[in-house]
Order: sequence, then structure tokens, then C-alpha cells
Amino acid sequence: MEEIELFLDDAKDTMEKALKHLAIELTKIRAGKANVGMLDGIQIEYYGMMSPLHTVASVNTPDARTLVIKPFEKKLIGEVEKAIRNSNLGLNPNNDGEQIRLSIPPLTEERRRDLVKKVKQEVETAKVNVRNIRKDTNDDIRKLTKEGVSEDAVKVGEERVQKLTDAFIARIDETFVAKEKDIMVV
Repeated sequence: MEEIELFLDDAKDTMEKALKHLAIELTKIRAGKANVGMLDGIQIEYYGMMSPLHTVASVNTPDARTLVIKPFEKKLIGEVEKAIRNSNLGLNPNNDGEQIRLSIPPLTEERRRDLVKKVKQEVETAKVNVRNIRKDTNDDIRKLTKEGVSEDAVKVGEERVQKLTDAFIARIDETFVAKEKDIMVV
């Protein structure tokens, strides 16, 4: 029975990681408001190595529709601007020589629907990950019958894994509803 508890704890930890990963991916999907997390995937070439933007520049949001990026070294401003243009975020950097301003345009209805589709894809990926964790955990629990664990204990373990899976799927659905509302509110 102790082994089943260990498998359940591992499954819960892994499902938490899947939920955190979903949250990180959803911050990259902009909802028409300036968010520092929108730039998390941008890499800058810095002394021959690719570095995340936040390690070579400060990023601030002076208002709900603007991001201001100030590189720690002035010579990087061109690299930062180029990386933003190439990032596929649909943002147009405005470089004044000291810092870069990004104006976040309001989203059109069509663009909002596209973003919701993208969110749905991320949510579906998270659900698949949680279900795969359930499958792997159930396989591990079933193997315990060969080690002398009773069939009833295995059945109880599988039911607990299912309850855990249901709880995480519900949390993922709540995350989707909140993000969809955030995107669709004009």
C-alpha cells in the first residue's frame, strides 16, 4: 500500500508540473494587454551565446498597452529590436536609441478567436499530458500485483489516480475559461 502512495505522490507532482507549464505557455499568448511574459520566448545573441531577453534588458509596463525594453548595454538595442521583429508576436518595436517601446494594438474579433483556438490547443496538450501521467501511474500500480499487493488495493489505487486526474482536468478547464474570458473581453 505504501508503494501506491508513492506512485500517487509522484503522479500529483508531475500533474502540478504540467499545470505550471500550461500557465507559462498561456502567458505567452497575449490578451491585448501589455504583459512582460509575452517576451519570455525571445532570445538575444549576447557575446556569442543566445540569452533570454530578460537577462540582457529590463522590461517594464508603464501602462496597459505599452512595454518598454531598456538593454543593459546600449550596443544590444539593435539585436533586441531584430529579435522582437523576428519573434512572430506581431509587434512593431519603436527604437529611440536608449530603449525600445512596444505598443500593444487592440485585438480584432478575428484575432481574439484565433488566440482562443491557440489557447484550446495548449489546454488540450495539458490534458493529454495529465492523461498520460494517469496511464503511466496505473501501469505502475498494476505491476504491484506481481509483488504481492492485493487486487483490491490496486483497484483502490486506480480509483484514487482517476480522482486525481479528474481534479487536474477540472483545474485545466478553469484555467481555460479564465484565459478565454481575458482574451474575449474588449
